[in-house]
Amino acid sequence: MKLSGRDAPGYFARPEAGRTGLLIHGPDGMRVALRRQEVIAALIGPQGEQEMRLTRIPAADLRKDPAMLLDAVKAQGFFPGPRVAFVEDASETVAQIIIDALSEWREGDAQVVVTAGQLKPASKLRKLFEGHPNAYAAAIYDDPPSRAEIEATLKRVGLTNIAGDAMRDLTALAHDLDPGDFRQTMEKIGLFKLGDPDPLSSEDVAACAPSSTEAELDDILNIVAEARSGEIGPMMKRLRAQGVQPVTLCISATRHFRTLYAAASDPGGPAQGIGRVRPPVFGPRRDRMVRQAQGWGAQKLQDALGYLTDTDLELRSAGQHAPAMALVERTLIRLAMMAAR
Repeated sequence: MKLSGRDAPGYFARPEAGRTGLLIHGPDGMRVALRRQEVIAALIGPQGEQEMRLTRIPAADLRKDPAMLLDAVKAQGFFPGPRVAFVEDASETVAQIIIDALSEWREGDAQVVVTAGQLKPASKLRKLFEGHPNAYAAAIYDDPPSRAEIEATLKRVGLTNIAGDAMRDLTALAHDLDPGDFRQTMEKIGLFKLGDPDPLSSEDVAACAPSSTEAELDDILNIVAEARSGEIGPMMKRLRAQGVQPVTLCISATRHFRTLYAAASDPGGPAQGIGRVRPPVFGPRRDRMVRQAQGWGAQKLQDALGYLTDTDLELRSAGQHAPAMALVERTLIRLAMMAAR
């Protein structure tokens, strides 16, 4: 039987122990692996692997010894409880072996969980599981987690009290990160909020979200965007001492002002526009950039991007003789003075 995209997440969280097997397939190996981990953990429990109720069978080994799967399905363990025979990275080369094993399956045998890459509709594996009366097949696509899946993940890490802004930021983060990084971030958030009765806030999400190169340069970029030109000199000295390169600073400034321009030129206004930018902006930094975009306006931001482009070209020009960091500092002061007008 085929599990639909709507029903699959619920089944992965609460699989049926009496089923013959489950095929999880899709083009993204990380997404397939995360779903496989979830469903096996739900089937055999947290102690299942230590109690030897899980048998892992790489497809390459199964090709060499076809009897491995049926032996695992029929084997009797030392510990009571459901058992799983897991075939990893299956392909059409082992399809007949799996077909034969499933035909011998009886109630009380180990459930067969199979993972595979992208399979065509005509695949023997897909036809086997989709047509089996007591097995399921689930295709995993590159779609980001839904709100319900994010809420379920939060619940697993012990969080149920979520502020609306925090859920908005988590949804944006789920679109931006790959599944493994997003899962690690959620676990980090769970540890961060351990024992804290207050609702999960946007600031909490921002504190746990992966850092970026732009975040390290936020201070100087905010100084420029907020017309605090008198603070540029001391901050530039600090950046030079830290070894920040002029081209890196110019690129970071260009990215910052592109984000402001995207927000300021959005038909729904800067507050809506900032929600559409990628990578997403979180917490207090989000509100700050909305204020900056409102203060500048789209036209001035377009002019600012022009100045930054000229500076970048000059930095990369073989004929330029002025000190590179001085060129960048001059441009940043010019932008800060623009913001003040």
